[in-house]
Amino acid sequence: MDDQNKNLLLATALSFVVILAWFLIFPPKEQAPSPDPATVTSQTVPEAVAAPDANEAGAVAADALEEVAPADAAARVAIDTPSVTGSLSLKGARLDDLSLKGYRVTLDSPDLVKLLTPEGSPYPYYVVNGWKADTGVAADAVPGPDTVWTLAEGAPPPAGEGAQSTEDAAPASAIVATLSPDSPVTLTWDNGAGLLFTRVISVDEKFMFTVQDTVANSGASAATLSPYAFIARDGREESRAMYILHEGVVRMSDGELQEIKYKDIPDLEAAPDGSRQESIDVTENGWVGFTDKYWMTTLIPDQGAPFRSVARYLPGGEVFQTLAQENPQTVAPGQQVTVENRVFAGAKEWETIRAYQNAGVSRFIDSIDWGWFFFLTKPMFWLLHHLHELVGNMGVAIIGLTLVIKALVLPLAWKSYSSMARMRELQPEIEKLKERTGEDRMALQQGMMKLYRDNKVNPASGCLPVLIQIPIFFSLYKVIFVTIELRHAPFFGWIRDLSAPDPSSILNLFGLLPYAAPGAGSVLHAVSLGVLPILLGISMWLQQRLNPAPPDPTQKMIFAWMPWIFMFTLGGFASGLVLYWIANNTITFTQQYLIMRSHGAKPDVFGNIREMLRRTPKPTPDAPRKGK
Repeated sequence: MDDQNKNLLLATALSFVVILAWFLIFPPKEQAPSPDPATVTSQTVPEAVAAPDANEAGAVAADALEEVAPADAAARVAIDTPSVTGSLSLKGARLDDLSLKGYRVTLDSPDLVKLLTPEGSPYPYYVVNGWKADTGVAADAVPGPDTVWTLAEGAPPPAGEGAQSTEDAAPASAIVATLSPDSPVTLTWDNGAGLLFTRVISVDEKFMFTVQDTVANSGASAATLSPYAFIARDGREESRAMYILHEGVVRMSDGELQEIKYKDIPDLEAAPDGSRQESIDVTENGWVGFTDKYWMTTLIPDQGAPFRSVARYLPGGEVFQTLAQENPQTVAPGQQVTVENRVFAGAKEWETIRAYQNAGVSRFIDSIDWGWFFFLTKPMFWLLHHLHELVGNMGVAIIGLTLVIKALVLPLAWKSYSSMARMRELQPEIEKLKERTGEDRMALQQGMMKLYRDNKVNPASGCLPVLIQIPIFFSLYKVIFVTIELRHAPFFGWIRDLSAPDPSSILNLFGLLPYAAPGAGSVLHAVSLGVLPILLGISMWLQQRLNPAPPDPTQKMIFAWMPWIFMFTLGGFASGLVLYWIANNTITFTQQYLIMRSHGAKPDVFGNIREMLRRTPKPTPDAPRKGK
């Protein structure tokens, strides 16, 4: 086998081994079933106590728990914005019912994606803001998760049915007002002992809620109390968790990103209260919350102020919590104190999150899981996003991204293909060297290296284009898999979701036969290839035909099967990734053809196809064998 074929075989085999190893080492994992809601204990929420030095960052510690009762009996405030719909309960002023407009559960489902759900639902998931009593304040003299707030006079009246929660979202309760971007709501609570608490809740047109708490002291003595906010998640629906995808706690602490997967939260350090938790003192900028593949709920304390960021797990009820605890505030008689924090609850849209980052949320764009190759995935998605804005079709944008990537690596590809062409020109010299060296493999290798060195040819350069494609392939796979902009993004025709595999199937002749393609649980699903995977195999097969088939039967068989192995291996990938690979193969074929022609070679594609299809005759018993 000549060195050109050796390099091509090595490069192809190497790329296949890397892709295959990826799925062997990092196989898809099924999320453990969530606990039966009937067996889940009542929700708990952390209390905070003052540390010895309340002026230091993170001086508020969490080491107590208190019962939280369901909020289904309290009146509710409807939420209606261009991006979300739902309601919050006046009991605890809990943000516990939120659906995302514009995001359906499936392509054909009318149901909106539900992010937050109240106590009493199968998997409660909600946000609560509160106060911890410290010096000079009784424990029951501050509003907590069960406090029933009063709607201030002059609050916006309830809107029509359009502002109500989605079906089966929150318990049926009276809607007393509507929270919208133009109409914040004001809640009050008087403890009857000289402290008046006022909470103003506002929301923008996307996914950011702002909670402004004011404490006015009309008593005779100073009061010290500590503000906090927490997110509680009581179990989760079953989901297909991938190793390359982070789901769980995500938090930023003074410029350092930390991620804790749901499965690892129960393994945190044991705390005196019986929970498992990990705390970080944030001196200036940070945020903490829960992230899923496309959705996120995050607490964002006032940037620039210190707080303690806590990730917690309560074993008794299988409850996950994240907590932002701020330093104690002392309110002198006749004075008032105001604190403000924000809650992000919505879709991880790149442009939206970047806008919040530009508005002061420290490194908020890193809440999107960019992965190990973030230095590639970030600029790759930036370019893909702007190409999509330009052409209006994500599939066309992927093809455009492929053209840009191939243009950037063209100098290296040109050098590589030129080196391969020059190696091809040296084949007569190599054949003569083989005749001279005979069976002396060492002399043959030394002679070939001298021949390459004298002619300034690098035999390994043929592998470089494929080696460069490996991190690019994984980076684009990450972009397509985790970014919400690809979710339910159509291409043309039957490709309605570029983040999902090609739904067509060769087993029903791509929809011509009157029965559905095999489902994911079917034995035939593995061979139920769609149009795009088949085009992928054909494009790889044609790319191989630029060079004659190797004379060795074993090598010829490997080359013949390699495209079809890739076709089945990548057949279950997202359509957007397969589309990229097809475009990449097509452009590579064109580049290599033109480069070979520029060096005087005339690739005989159809002749190579005929040669590959020609069966090698079996040697007769009397035929001389090679080397004899």
